[in-house]
Amino acid sequence: MKRIVLILLLSFIYQFSFSQNENIERKTQKGFAKLDFLSIDMPITNVPNEKNMGFTGIHYNLMVNDWLYGGLGIYGAVSGDRGGFFTLGVNAGVKKFFGDNFYVDTGFHFGGGGGASAPDGGGAFILPHFNLGYEFNNFSVNTGWSYVNFFDGGEIKGNQFNIALEIPLNFDYSDYKNREKDYDFKTLNNSGWDIFSKRTSLMFHQNNLKIKGRTQQSGGAKYNGETIRLAGFELASYFSNNWFGFVKVDGAFDGIKAGYMDVFLGAGYLYSFNKNRTNLLAKFGLGAGGGGGIDTKGGFLIYPDISIEQKIFDDIFLAINTGFVMSPNADVFTQSYGFGIKYYVERNGTKSINNNFTSGKFKGLEIITKHDIYFDADRDTNTKEDMHQISLQVNFDVNKNLFIAGQTSFANFGEAGAYAEGIVGLGIKTNTLFNEKSTLFFQALAGAAGGGGISTGEGLIIKPSAGINYKLNNKLNLRTSGGYVKAKGGSLSSFFLNFGISYNISILKLNK
Repeated sequence: MKRIVLILLLSFIYQFSFSQNENIERKTQKGFAKLDFLSIDMPITNVPNEKNMGFTGIHYNLMVNDWLYGGLGIYGAVSGDRGGFFTLGVNAGVKKFFGDNFYVDTGFHFGGGGGASAPDGGGAFILPHFNLGYEFNNFSVNTGWSYVNFFDGGEIKGNQFNIALEIPLNFDYSDYKNREKDYDFKTLNNSGWDIFSKRTSLMFHQNNLKIKGRTQQSGGAKYNGETIRLAGFELASYFSNNWFGFVKVDGAFDGIKAGYMDVFLGAGYLYSFNKNRTNLLAKFGLGAGGGGGIDTKGGFLIYPDISIEQKIFDDIFLAINTGFVMSPNADVFTQSYGFGIKYYVERNGTKSINNNFTSGKFKGLEIITKHDIYFDADRDTNTKEDMHQISLQVNFDVNKNLFIAGQTSFANFGEAGAYAEGIVGLGIKTNTLFNEKSTLFFQALAGAAGGGGISTGEGLIIKPSAGINYKLNNKLNLRTSGGYVKAKGGSLSSFFLNFGISYNISILKLNK
């Protein structure tokens, strides 16, 4: 397995290592989003006659060339008896067409995670597949064989069919070195940016779930009106001036035992008034959730929501919301309410229905995949053992030296397969050093964590760290750092190291 990962990593570095122009020419990265589903035959352990676990994934993959792709994906249980089972991993594969529309897709997914008292061992697993697909005008479908194996002491393994829907999802970008540079529209249009802009929003929020109805704990006891405190983020992309799609991820940090998490994919409608300073939004999402002792059955949840936003300055809005997080049959029923800070970006094009824009600035974006090692991580059993996890971090540059960071991580070695984190924070970094090849950075993140028997109390952790980036080419950096993680309500108190690779680009943000 290590040899395969190393070969793929070297192949990706080689494919991305090509000379690039020094100008701000618009470049396009081909990619596709993927939704897939597989039904996993579960071993008989603590659940008699256990049903198959319905496992659904959300992925985004970049085309490295005409046939090789790589990316990231998150899976969650949506049927069976393991609601709250989540994983995170990396994808790599080959997509080769024969004929006009038929293609072969073969590859694998390597990741970590678990939950819901499932026999997931340390959490590390592989998921290779071999599919046949057909491409339509705006989407494609494929199906075939797959195999899952939680190989680090887990008992979940076996063959199954899978089915997937893929949607082309390309994006435009410029080199990361162009970040924080301002240009007027005339200069941008001469460089190919005279296309219609796209609207995107990112919200960091604190949400609350007031438990109601017949919602039960995994042991069968009924809840008595407890409120779960969650922290998370929501990313939305607009199809038109009003309609948008969104992804929402939350993790619990207070109110119940640590470990609850939910992930939703959905759509919504925005109505703007008061000279575009106030927005009303209606949203509906489908997703997966569970953990922290809540019995969400198979894990499938729905999320209707209404929110109102008020502009506080520039592109920053304050949002409040109310709605429900529940199963379709109301076996799980919670009232949702909370608040957040939302940032709107009109990006990657000079043509916009809003005529107030006059210039553009490139903003840096870093997508980091890394491996964390927690030394002597404290367990609820009063024992200590090293824990490993796979981690995804996204940094958005506020300026050349300050960035906003969001991170999610899932355990993959160390007998803690159900452990996961969702944390956010700020970081600072130096200008380039050592022949413009390296930067030093410091970041402080905090948020929700729990599961896997790791002692995090109700789930709140803080995680400061410092490290170094080493530039490989215009897109890729090697990255390593060390730091300290501390749980507020538990005994987790560990030093950690991590190493990984970052994908760096800049996007065009329109300015008024």
